[in-house]
Amino acid sequence: MSTLVLKNFRLVDEVTDVCGSIIVKDGIIEEVYSANADDDVFDFNIAEKEIERAAHHADIVLDGSHFEQHDGLVLMPAFVDLHAHFRDPGFPEKETIESACLAAAAGGYGTVVCMANTKPVTDTIVQAQSIKDRSDALGLIDLYPVLSLTKGMEGKELSEIILLKDNQNVSQVVRLLSEDGKDVTDDALFLAAMTEACRTGIPVSCHCDLGGENNATKRAIELGEKASYACQQSLRLHIAHVSTKEAAAMIREAKKNNNHNSKGAFSKTEVLKKPLMSCEVTPHHIALTEKDAAALGLESFGKVSPPLRNEDDRRALIEAIVDGTVNAIATDHAPHTKTDKEQGAPGFTGLETAFAVCYSTLVVPEHISLSKLSSLMSAEPARILGLDRGKEARGRIVPGMRADFAIVDLSAAWIAEPSRFKSRGKNSPFADKKLHCKIVLTIHNGLVYHLQ
Repeated sequence: MSTLVLKNFRLVDEVTDVCGSIIVKDGIIEEVYSANADDDVFDFNIAEKEIERAAHHADIVLDGSHFEQHDGLVLMPAFVDLHAHFRDPGFPEKETIESACLAAAAGGYGTVVCMANTKPVTDTIVQAQSIKDRSDALGLIDLYPVLSLTKGMEGKELSEIILLKDNQNVSQVVRLLSEDGKDVTDDALFLAAMTEACRTGIPVSCHCDLGGENNATKRAIELGEKASYACQQSLRLHIAHVSTKEAAAMIREAKKNNNHNSKGAFSKTEVLKKPLMSCEVTPHHIALTEKDAAALGLESFGKVSPPLRNEDDRRALIEAIVDGTVNAIATDHAPHTKTDKEQGAPGFTGLETAFAVCYSTLVVPEHISLSKLSSLMSAEPARILGLDRGKEARGRIVPGMRADFAIVDLSAAWIAEPSRFKSRGKNSPFADKKLHCKIVLTIHNGLVYHLQ
C-alpha cells in the first residue's frame, strides 16, 4: 500500500477553504485534517500526531511550508475539462495523445473529455476504448473520449450510441456524447440521437453552431424537451461554449423552468418531460472580446468558434457565472499549426493557461471566490460526467475521493510563452500576456508530477 502525505497546505475546494493536511493511500484520500472553524471538537494535538505517524511511514511527504513560494500556495482538486480536442488519431502535426496529456497535466487537469472530430471520427466503442487505453498507459490524466452522434459525423445515421444502453462497461469509457461543431442538421435524426442518449443517461453536449448560436441553443432545448417526453425520463442536456448574452438568458430561463418550479420540484409526471440542463463557458470568452480577435487577426490567429463577442456579451457570461446559470468552465482546447491558423482554422490552445486566465479574470477582480472557481473547474464538471460518486469520485477534498490535486501558487505572476507549452499547438490568444497564478505541480491518482 503506497502512502502520500500532504502537510501544511491551504486546502480549497467548492465548500472548503482551510489550512490542513491530507493522508492518501493507494491513490484515494483516506483522511483530511483541517482547522474547521465550525468544528468545536477538533484537536490539533491528536491531528498532528496522526499526520506525523503517517508521514513517518509514507512513501512521499510534501510539506507546503517547505516550498519556496509557500505563502501563496494552495492545494485544490485537479481540474476536470468537459471539452477539448486532442486531434489524435489523424492530426499529429496539431497534437497527439501524448502531447495533449502532458499539456493537460501541466495545466492542473486530472480528467479531460476529448471530442470525436478525429480521423477517423470516433463513432464506435472500440475506437473510444483505443484512445482511452493509450492515455491510461501514460498515467498522466483520465481521458474520456466523446462518441459522435452519427456515423462519421455525416448526419445520415446514428453511430454506436444505439449500443450504449446494453453495454455494462461503457461508463468506464464514454461519459459524454456530441456531434462537436457540426451539429445534426436533420431534426428527426437529432431527436433520435437525443432519445437514445436519454435512455443511456449519458449527457449530450450541443455545440449550437447551426444557424447561429442563439437559434441553435433554442433548437437544442426544444428537441431536448421532446426527447425527455418521449423517454419519460430527463435527458441530460449540456450546452457547450456559451458565448452570447441571449444564449445565456435562454439557458437561465430553461434551467428555471426545466429543473424546478416555484415550489421547488416538478411532480413526477412533469419532471420526466423536462431535460436536466447544464452549460459551460470558456476562459477566452470570459476574458477576451472581438477587439482582441481583431488585433490577433479576425480570419487567422484571432479566429475561434464561436467567435469572441462584444463587451456586453463577456460581462453577461460573468454574470451567468455569478448567478449559477453556468455550471462549468471548459477549455475547448483546439491546437493548430501556424500554417493552419494563418489559413483560418478556428480555435485556441488552452489547457496550460486556463486556470490562470480564470483566476485573473474572475477571482482577482472579486467576481467570485476561489472556492467558486474550484466548483466550476472541478466539482461541477465531475458531477456532469457522473464522476462525483463511487470509487471513481473526484472534484472535492474529502475522504474516499480520488487523490487528484493541483498545487497552485496564487502569488506568481508570469508571461504566457507558447514556445514553452507541452502542447504542440502554440496558437494561444494569451501569448505574451501577463497572468496571475501558476500551477506548481499536479498529483494524479496519488502520483506526483512536476511538469513545468
